[in-house]
Amino acid sequence: MTFGRTVRHLAWILALAAGVAGCERVGMASRDVPLESMSAEQIYRRAELELETRDPEEAARFFGEVERLYPYSAWAQRALVMQAFAYHRDGDFESARGAAQRYLDLYPGGEDAAYAQYLLALSYYDQIDDVGRDQGLTFQALQALREVIEVYPDSEYASQAMLKFDLAFDHLAGKEMEIGRYYLRRQHYAAAINRFRVVVEQFQTTTHTPEALYRLVESYLSLGLVDEARSAGAILGYNYRSTEWYQDAYALLTGRGLTLEPAGDNWLSAIYRQVIRGEWL
Repeated sequence: MTFGRTVRHLAWILALAAGVAGCERVGMASRDVPLESMSAEQIYRRAELELETRDPEEAARFFGEVERLYPYSAWAQRALVMQAFAYHRDGDFESARGAAQRYLDLYPGGEDAAYAQYLLALSYYDQIDDVGRDQGLTFQALQALREVIEVYPDSEYASQAMLKFDLAFDHLAGKEMEIGRYYLRRQHYAAAINRFRVVVEQFQTTTHTPEALYRLVESYLSLGLVDEARSAGAILGYNYRSTEWYQDAYALLTGRGLTLEPAGDNWLSAIYRQVIRGEWL
């Protein structure tokens, strides 16, 4: 069993440690015992006990002491990735990134390299829940998650990374939609169209694409660009007929006596032709 799997069974390990923490462990757990007189394993076990008592900050400190006092040992290698885990649990994402990256720098072929890379990605990902935040974190999360997927495709973390990659990608599209709606409400139609176009062209696999197409119908009709509006409606009808956005676009266009068919020579009609040929989405 790799140490990465041991992390997943941490509760079991800690329960076992607590159960056998008899006379030989009492002295080890005492805060009065100088760390310099303890073995690497003893300090490491003490760090695990700190995690058990839900003090991840103190656990991270003890894991760091293993590395300081017994550098380049097997226990130090294990402690470094666990320090990243403890920092992440404590919400200290910057320190978690630092510890995870240090593991990858020192032990690129280590058995827990995949887990360290995953922790590095999580330290970015867990800060992007709010779509209004700086999207630089989202780009960094995507890059780190891609490393997990591409460098460690057979690891137990690859599938989790793929799921989070899709969600982070959706965040970027959501940011474009948020800005596009802002411009649309203020009748800055050209600026709004630019944002919605980015979603359709670059984020077409996300959940935001149907709304982006509908907003394009709205924006183009407001500018009197009927061909573009009809083409956006046609794409909605071809790919998203069951959505509310198609129903709204259908009502909006047919209410003006327009059909949902590609028209003219524009970027949306070109996309529609690609759809028919099966080369889009």
